Amino acid sequence: MLPSTLVARLQITLPIVQGPMTGADTPALAAAVSNAGGLGMLGCGMRSPTAMAEVAAAVRALTGQPFGMNLFVQATPAPDDATVRAALKRLAPLYAEFGLVPTVPAQWCEDFEAQFEALLAARSAVASFTFGILSAAQVERLHAAGSYVIGTATTLEEARAWAAVGADAVCASGMEAGGHRGTFLGDFAASMVGTLALVPQCVDALAIPVIAAGAIMDGRGIAAALALGAQAVQMGTAFLACPESAIGSAYREALNNAQATDTRVTRIFSGRPARGIVNAMMERLQGDETTVPAYPVQNALTGALRRAAAQAGRADYLSLWAGQGVGAVRPMPAAALMQVLAQEWRTATTARST
Repeated sequence: MLPSTLVARLQITLPIVQGPMTGADTPALAAAVSNAGGLGMLGCGMRSPTAMAEVAAAVRALTGQPFGMNLFVQATPAPDDATVRAALKRLAPLYAEFGLVPTVPAQWCEDFEAQFEALLAARSAVASFTFGILSAAQVERLHAAGSYVIGTATTLEEARAWAAVGADAVCASGMEAGGHRGTFLGDFAASMVGTLALVPQCVDALAIPVIAAGAIMDGRGIAAALALGAQAVQMGTAFLACPESAIGSAYREALNNAQATDTRVTRIFSGRPARGIVNAMMERLQGDETTVPAYPVQNALTGALRRAAAQAGRADYLSLWAGQGVGAVRPMPAAALMQVLAQEWRTATTARST
């Protein structure tokens, strides 16, 4: 089987990209995936520029193989006081269960421009983005630093926009995917396109490689995505259950017990639509979604609550991000999972060709 353009360009041996999973990724996970022939990723959307440099160095200490870094394309918000006060009032009863009072955080999010400069300095093999889009000039700066640029798209229009600014590839993220939706053009409801529909649309319309994402959990899913024309897959939920991920015991237990029908898309935790496992917090506040501040304000306001829940081992107030394939998670080391995925993919590919 001849390698795809993307696989050959990135000098990887398997068409598998580990989802960047901000907050759940670790250098150990990224390095394990890269060492096994895939592309390990670091989710840096909530990391400071200093932390970005540190984790890039940590990955390089563990592997000489290519890896990538992902950022959220975002502006620092300036919410009005009334919106913040109302949000804090809604969250106060939940905080009280941990003996805490919700307060306004020191910052709403990291400064994207500073993060972008740190990304350039890190010179990772891949630089990927979600929540927004770069300018053509920014893409050129990344190219000059030696990085292959991947933009996240939830619709064909977004995929075309990334191609127009010079991205090297597009990650077509179907509505089945776990975590935050990367939508940046149009409304979120209209962007809820399934992976099976989105990938071939993008493949047919673009001259650059397409990476498929959304509920891909095993080798059959990889083979199916490649049959649709994708040159690689991005898998997040499948790697969450690996011991190298940073999630706690309560989150792991929720993953192991969940089924595909247990996930929903919600704005409750962060202010941006994201798919996760239904829990008490989602059910209690679901009716307030229209009044929840946009990301990253709500994300910052719930941060201390989610940290307290994690420390207490309580999954009921955690953002349990997971895709619709969650029922197929297989807890095992990342290297072992990569071996299983490679064998399953080859078996599925052979079966399809006979």
